[in-house]
Amino acid sequence: MDILIGAVGFLAGGLVAWFAISQALKSRSRKIIREAEAEAEVIKKDKILQAKEKFLHLKGEYEKEINSRNAKMQSLENKLKQRESVFSQKMEEYQRKKKEVDTVRESLNSQIEIVERKTDELERLHKQQVEQLESISGMSADEAKEMLVESLKAEAKTEAMSFVNDIMDEAKINANKESKRIVLNTIQRVSTETAIENSVTIFHIDSDEIKGRIIGREGRNIRALEAATGVEIIVDDTPEAIVLSAFDPMRREVARLALHQLVTDGRIHPARIEEVVNKVRKQVEEEVIEIGKRTSIDLGVHGLHPELIRLVGKMKYRSSYGQNLLQHSRETANLCGIMAAELGLNAKRAKRAGLLHDIGKVSDEDPELPHAILGMKLAEKYKEKQDICNAIGAHHDEVEMNTMIAPIIQVCDAISGARPGARREVVDAYIKRLKDLESLALNYPGVLKTYAIQAGRELRVIVGSEKVSDKDAEQLSYDIARKIQTEMTYPGQVKITVIRETRAINYAK
Repeated sequence: MDILIGAVGFLAGGLVAWFAISQALKSRSRKIIREAEAEAEVIKKDKILQAKEKFLHLKGEYEKEINSRNAKMQSLENKLKQRESVFSQKMEEYQRKKKEVDTVRESLNSQIEIVERKTDELERLHKQQVEQLESISGMSADEAKEMLVESLKAEAKTEAMSFVNDIMDEAKINANKESKRIVLNTIQRVSTETAIENSVTIFHIDSDEIKGRIIGREGRNIRALEAATGVEIIVDDTPEAIVLSAFDPMRREVARLALHQLVTDGRIHPARIEEVVNKVRKQVEEEVIEIGKRTSIDLGVHGLHPELIRLVGKMKYRSSYGQNLLQHSRETANLCGIMAAELGLNAKRAKRAGLLHDIGKVSDEDPELPHAILGMKLAEKYKEKQDICNAIGAHHDEVEMNTMIAPIIQVCDAISGARPGARREVVDAYIKRLKDLESLALNYPGVLKTYAIQAGRELRVIVGSEKVSDKDAEQLSYDIARKIQTEMTYPGQVKITVIRETRAINYAK
């Protein structure tokens, strides 16, 4: 029983406790709901305020944009109204001018009608006059017109020929003056030293005892040296000197340097000679390349092919009529640059062509060709410009000149070679060349006397006035020039002057 009462009590207490807890939970939940509702109301009000603020902001921006567009539209409307006003004014002006033009047109039409009537009247009168003149002169109008045209044509032709001759004479005078000025200025602005190359080199030694060592036993050393260098070595009674003879200056230089090293070293025998000569030859080749580079840099000629640079350096060891070829080429290049600048042409191109114009003389290829043609082929081979190749090939008239640079190269080459003391010739060969020059011209009919002057650079031919006319004199000059060009060898150019003298003699008694 007690247990039952305890169980009932326990259950009752549990029910009371559950009820109390349930009431407490309901009260708590209602409180939470009220707080949530209050908080939600606050959030709602806040969001509404934010939305209102954003709406007001967007509304203000929209109103600004609307106002701006309205202002632009108003501005456009104002401009349109102004244009309409201007257009209206122009239309009024146009209508006014149109009326004026119509008035002028009507006036012109009436005047044209009057002019046409007068023209018809004039034509009728002109026709009557022509008929009267034809009846009086016995000649038709076409015949008279043809006669007048022929007369005017002959008169115009005479005046035109006179005018052309005057212009030609004036042009020749001005051209001669201008060409002389350019040539003189060019020559004066280039100053170079003149050196004559010989075909022998003197090698100085300290004592005659060294001569015997150079000759060697039974001459074996000197024979080995001559075979290795291609130079004739002359050992005579000249004290403290040995003569190296060869027409190739490069070979003489190799022999001189090899002898210098052999004498300095003291070991002179065939094997050593061959070794030293090979070594010196390589040194000279390197020096040739260095000379070519230095020359191109000094003249401002850049971008040359390495083989062309080597050929330029090789010019130092070549000569033409005793004139050093490298010095001649440098002088020609400087002359060409100055002359091209005076004429308003490309000075760098002219310098380049002037430097390379004689490279055919130092080439080992195809020696049967003229050096100008060979030089042109070398320039083409090593990708030089066409105008430079033409200038090289044409500087002795082997090919036709087709650029403005070509005659400049020819003139400057002649100037460099014609300087006093620049070149030398053997006296006998020089005299023979002058005699051949005079004899060649003397064989032509009508020639009385011939004189070679200015060291053979000018030939004066005196002809008889009764046998040679002025026209024949011009043809004779041309024929002699062509014959000299094809049959003779000469440096530079030869000027042929034919003189035809007419004398009128009378006596006063």
